[in-house]
Amino acid sequence: MSYNEAVLLLGSNINNPEKNIENALEKIEINVGSILMKSKLILTKPVEFESNKIFCNIAVRLKTQISPVKLLFELKQIEKQMGRIFDSADLGAYQDRVIDIDIIMFNNIKFVSDKLIIPHHKNLYERDFASEIINNVR
Repeated sequence: MSYNEAVLLLGSNINNPEKNIENALEKIEINVGSILMKSKLILTKPVEFESNKIFCNIAVRLKTQISPVKLLFELKQIEKQMGRIFDSADLGAYQDRVIDIDIIMFNNIKFVSDKLIIPHHKNLYERDFASEIINNVR
């Protein structure tokens, strides 16, 4: 069976962010695939919205047997299980969140659909904190 490699970026800024990241990583390993590499956890100020709550972020590289669309579905399920009710795309704006899991890269493909664009341009090229930790797992 063939495997795919994906790079994910996780972030949380409410309800014990470090624990949320830890819980999300456990769920990813159970439901999605094996984590091959992790960046260090970093703390950052919110980007593109106002909040006094600091984010905890991590990037991971994982091995999975599922497609990009199925991966997105599984990650959204994890977000919902952890208490995330609204996605930023649904709201049209960013807000504090218990967990956010973005697919940054998937193999070395370019993929575009209504719900998913790979590679994730903002996190790779526009957000310094993200590109820095993503480079640690690529």
